[in-house]
Amino acid sequence: MEDLDADDTNQPLSDLLSELQILVSVSGGAASSSDPPPLSDSILSGLYSHLSASTGPSSLVSRLPSIDLSLSSLLRHLSSSIDSTSVKPSLHASFAYLSLLLSPSSPLVSLFSPLHFLSILRSLRRYLKNQAISSPDSTKQKPKTKAHSKFEQNRQPGDTSNLIVKVLGLISDLLTRIQLESYNDTRKSLIDTISEIMGSSHYHALSNSCFFILRIIVSESGHGDRGEATVEILRLLAPLMLLSIKSPVRVGVIGFIGREIVPLGNEDEGVKKALVFLPRFLANKAPEKVEPRACAVETILEITNVFNGEELLEFVDYVVKLAKGKPKLRLLAVDLILGLLNISKESDSGSSWRVVCLKALVERCSDTIAGIRARAIGNIAQVFGEMSDRREEIGMEGFSDMVRRRCSDEKAAVRKAALVLITKAMGLIGTVDASLLGVLGSACSDPLVSIRKAALLAISEVFRRFVDGNVTHEWLQAVPPLIVDNETSIRDECENLFLELVLNRICQFADLRPSGSPTSSDPLFSEPLLHFLKGVSDREVAPFIKKICTSLGKKKKLKPFVATSLQNIITASSSMHHAPEGAWWLLAEVSLYTPQAVDWRFLSHHWKLLGDAGRKEKLCRNDGEIETVLWARDRVSLLNTISNVSMELPSEPAGELAESLLSRIEQFNMHLSEVDAHVKSLMTIFKREAKTPEEGNMLVNKSSECLVSKATKALKLYLSKVSETKKESDFATPQSTRRTKGKSKSQSVSSPHIMQQAVTAVFTVGSVVVVCPTVNLHESSNDSLGLIPLLHTIITSESDNEPRLGVLSATTVSFKVVAPSLYVQSWATMAKICIADDKIAKRYIPLFVQELERSDLAALRNNIMVAMADFCVRYTALVDGYIPRIAKSLHDPCEVVRRQTFILLSRLLQRDYVKWRGVLFLRFLLSLVDDSEKITQLADFLFSTILKAKAPLLAYNSFIEVIYVLNGYQAQSSCDPANEPFPIEGMDERSKSKRMHIYIALLKQMAPEHLLATSAKLCAEILAAACDGLLNINNATGRAVLQDALQILACKEVRIQANTTSDTAEMDEEPVTDSAAATSAAGLALKGRIITQVAKKNLIQMAIPIFIELKHLLESQNSPLTGCLMDCLRSLLKDYKNEIDEILVADKQLQKELLYDMNKYEEAAKAVAKGNKGMNAVEERCKSVLRDVNQYKATPPLSAMSLPKVKGHVTGQSGGLGCSRPASVLDSVRRKQPFESDDEN
Repeated sequence: MEDLDADDTNQPLSDLLSELQILVSVSGGAASSSDPPPLSDSILSGLYSHLSASTGPSSLVSRLPSIDLSLSSLLRHLSSSIDSTSVKPSLHASFAYLSLLLSPSSPLVSLFSPLHFLSILRSLRRYLKNQAISSPDSTKQKPKTKAHSKFEQNRQPGDTSNLIVKVLGLISDLLTRIQLESYNDTRKSLIDTISEIMGSSHYHALSNSCFFILRIIVSESGHGDRGEATVEILRLLAPLMLLSIKSPVRVGVIGFIGREIVPLGNEDEGVKKALVFLPRFLANKAPEKVEPRACAVETILEITNVFNGEELLEFVDYVVKLAKGKPKLRLLAVDLILGLLNISKESDSGSSWRVVCLKALVERCSDTIAGIRARAIGNIAQVFGEMSDRREEIGMEGFSDMVRRRCSDEKAAVRKAALVLITKAMGLIGTVDASLLGVLGSACSDPLVSIRKAALLAISEVFRRFVDGNVTHEWLQAVPPLIVDNETSIRDECENLFLELVLNRICQFADLRPSGSPTSSDPLFSEPLLHFLKGVSDREVAPFIKKICTSLGKKKKLKPFVATSLQNIITASSSMHHAPEGAWWLLAEVSLYTPQAVDWRFLSHHWKLLGDAGRKEKLCRNDGEIETVLWARDRVSLLNTISNVSMELPSEPAGELAESLLSRIEQFNMHLSEVDAHVKSLMTIFKREAKTPEEGNMLVNKSSECLVSKATKALKLYLSKVSETKKESDFATPQSTRRTKGKSKSQSVSSPHIMQQAVTAVFTVGSVVVVCPTVNLHESSNDSLGLIPLLHTIITSESDNEPRLGVLSATTVSFKVVAPSLYVQSWATMAKICIADDKIAKRYIPLFVQELERSDLAALRNNIMVAMADFCVRYTALVDGYIPRIAKSLHDPCEVVRRQTFILLSRLLQRDYVKWRGVLFLRFLLSLVDDSEKITQLADFLFSTILKAKAPLLAYNSFIEVIYVLNGYQAQSSCDPANEPFPIEGMDERSKSKRMHIYIALLKQMAPEHLLATSAKLCAEILAAACDGLLNINNATGRAVLQDALQILACKEVRIQANTTSDTAEMDEEPVTDSAAATSAAGLALKGRIITQVAKKNLIQMAIPIFIELKHLLESQNSPLTGCLMDCLRSLLKDYKNEIDEILVADKQLQKELLYDMNKYEEAAKAVAKGNKGMNAVEERCKSVLRDVNQYKATPPLSAMSLPKVKGHVTGQSGGLGCSRPASVLDSVRRKQPFESDDEN
């Protein structure tokens, strides 16, 4: 039985030997076969199965002599099989070869062949290559059955991986028994193969075997120089170190270096040197993209963590030099410096290398590449603590100037980084000057949302640290206007910052108020508190503060302690003439949402106090006008506060207050700024006292009619006085004049009081109409004559065709001359009446338009413009026909009127009450070149943001018409001459520069395809029109149109810049992935190439023939525009200088002229550049001489200076200062006549 079992066990080996014997007999024996054939797949499979057992190799080797086959012959057959193209048989042959080679009875040293070993390595790489090729295809091919798919995808790769693991194990055993010292190529190939395996998808299964092989190569002394081996290993593993941070391959490689390479570096100098140079090698191999570059930086820093002090210093020197290299390396150096500075080592904390790194980082903040500047500034924000500690060592005297320049950088990423730096590192900047504050304020109105957010935080951080007057003023001018921003997050942040930095601070300063009576050395209120209160009530800021308080109140963020603190401040200022400026105004805004926090006794006391103080100041103080205005402003705010808290007032005091208000209003002797507040408070209290809304409305109507009736009487009284005075002056004689001299004197004393009472009465009527639009204005209760006819008489007193009232029918009085204030207020009140009554509006809107055009009072024109804007909202159809006439106010002589008109019309355009049609767009264009800087800034913002969003095609569609209109060329203008805007005519430089500014502003709003179409339209509609005679170039306006067209075609704004992107694209709010970025870049590149090709085609097929014909026409007329045309052609063709022969094939003469002009232009440019260098050298020389003079250094003698040597008249005589030319030569020179060559002409 035992013999039978032995026969069964040896049966596979016997069958394998039989097959081998057949193969040997077929091949002719071992000795005769120089190139043995490969083994069959069945034999290789049998060998693999047999040799996988522990005793398989020894049993097979012992039985080979029985079949007359030597081990060396079998190994040659196996080496032929290793080179097979089939992957699995090749791997089986590799396994069998290594197993037999490593068998105990095998003569390893004599049988080992490096060629056969290289074949094994090739089989491994062949397998990896096939896997890489088949992986994408396997996803496309559908398996026939699910079982077949499972077998192919799961079983087969797993079997092959196990086979590779066995092969790698045999290779590691082989390396322990042989030495590769004399086989350098074999060692390099082995390292290369291992690195490929580690970068493949089989890393998880094969990583241990690969790292074990690499450890043997490095640690064993018999495999060559350790330093050279380490260099080869690190060079081939470098791409794996630059993989993603979370990649297991990268983690494994870094771990291998830390476990194996670093300890060997302490023993071997070559390994240590290779390890020291590894970070430099990785720095040169680092990719440019953001995420891979960050991984490279992380890897380099992990390796440098094991460096000692000297090695770290060497690497720091290398990084600093890297910061001055190519852009890619500079960007990497900036990130490396940040990582090096974050290394916390006690031994290096005070070393000088950190200062060197900080200096290099500061230098990169002024790099020529925007991305490097932004990155350096952002990195400084992360190490600002250390930089502030080493300010003197780094030399950061001009750091604040650098930050200011970067805040106004042309690139959005740099601006944002600088603003973030200010937010995080105010300690680095130190004091903030006015220029930096101005830059931060301007950044708050940047077109990009991200820049506005960063600027908001930056200027708020400055305001948080410094509370002086300049910072407070700039913050209040920049931040509160952001409450009307389109971005919700900016509005919310604006509200929160106002609550934190203004309202809460006011409360804190109120609590810190010193106790006791104030002295000169101990003021009652701190200076920051006074700045806050005065700033929030500023006329330009107040509307935005109102919006902020309204939003905070609706969100219930306004707390009662704010109103309480303001009351405490006002109460504490009782000893002063008035409360701090702005305190009452802010209390009025806050009290609307915190009415319960306002004490009625406080309001009652100050109501009496302000009244008495106001009357006393009017009578006693010399500067009564200024004090009266402050008093009136506080009184208005007090009345608004009372109106806000009227629901909380007791009934009896409320009734007394209403009687007091009504009596004051009926006297018509208040300051006009108080009237609205008095009327509003009175009507609010009436509604408060009423039991039902109907009763409240009845009380309001009754009191309103009473006020209107008394105002009508006051106005009629004044009109009768004016009529009587006019009659007496018309029929007066010299004797009567002397007799009535005393009487006239008395009338002159009372007349101003009556006129002021009439003005206040008219203004009061307007306030009443706003509060109660249903009040009866047509008839008075005591007289059939109402208020509207009186107002009509006043506002039409300049017209001779209007009927007169009875009191003025006998004479004509011009109230514009007699009482201009009454005349202006009558128009304002009539406008309020028209808003309330549409029937009256239909009759009087034409009068408003007429007065707007002919009035010489700037205040009246401004008021009418405001009224027309309200009419446009209320009666859009009525006003729409007058828009061209209203738009003429954009060119009003008064800057205030122009700015008011621009703002109002812009708001109407945004709300679609007015459309961009007719001449309105053309009139708006002239605001771009207005004499007022504020108006030009508003116009630039309108055209760059609002217009671009509302009407993106308007600039393109109107461009040709704009050229004709601005030059005043009526033949091609489609505008009505009566409504045409003021043209900027003329060939002078000022007019041309203004027109070009407008053209460039329009070109900047166009897309690339519209720029291309605009160029074609300029050629077809202006240049071709000039060639065909449709454009008359014999007159000045026609020549101006043609010259403008040529200059536009020559300017850089009309050219297509295919390789540039906008700031908005540069500052994406969300970071894009590498694939998305690559796709976007490829799309932009493709679009750029297409646009460039179309532009070239358009130039060759359309523009050049027109230019040639136009040149011949201009030359035939000896036109001065020929030079302008040649300049335009030179500018158009400078990018196609090598293709001019092809483009200008139809006109060889023009081709030669253009080439000549281009060469001359380039030579002139070089000469100018050289001249600038020469001027700089002269300037430096002058500075050096001045420095010598300042240092009391004597000027060197003339003999010590280097002078040019000149030949003398006599041969051999050296020239000098005393040398002179003979008289005959000088006379001949004088007799020569000057001439001008054709070339110079």
